Amino acid sequence: MKIYTKTGDKGLTSLIGGTRVPKSSLRIECYGTVDELNSYIGLVRDQEVNAARRPLLKEIQDRLFTIGASLASDPEKSKMKIPDLHAEDVALLEQEMDRLNEGLPELRVFILPGGHQSVSFAHVARCVCRRAERLVIQLQEDSFVAELVVMYLNRLSDFLFVLSRQMAHELQAEEVKWEPRM
Repeated sequence: MKIYTKTGDKGLTSLIGGTRVPKSSLRIECYGTVDELNSYIGLVRDQEVNAARRPLLKEIQDRLFTIGASLASDPEKSKMKIPDLHAEDVALLEQEMDRLNEGLPELRVFILPGGHQSVSFAHVARCVCRRAERLVIQLQEDSFVAELVVMYLNRLSDFLFVLSRQMAHELQAEEVKWEPRM
């Protein structure tokens, strides 16, 4: 099977359901950003400090693929069964955040991304997640987007922040505090 179809050579692509849309459409930007986020989660998963968390991070990547499939569907025309998110997916992120947070010092200041390369990868993933969330909210203004998609992305960005702190703690890396000029 060939990977290239040549059907996008004029700047259009097909949604699940057959609708042709410009590759610059907001829906495409949304699922493209979720795909970018998924790649960054893969990079975070591959960090040695996350060896024990690889199954969890793989689960998150699976859920992001589910979100991508949902966003790649024409909500009015697709008859294809698309996997759904469940409330338990959001709850899992909350439970993991609570568990990770238990062993961390209380956060009393803003921290800057950095301190260790692995930690920085998690912060980049968090930022891409926030961008995906903003784009999906914008799409939701004009088109159907399942409520759980926004909730999941919101919780995931919080999870990635807590994960970055946990990674810094485990790596004995300094959490770089923001010191505003006065």
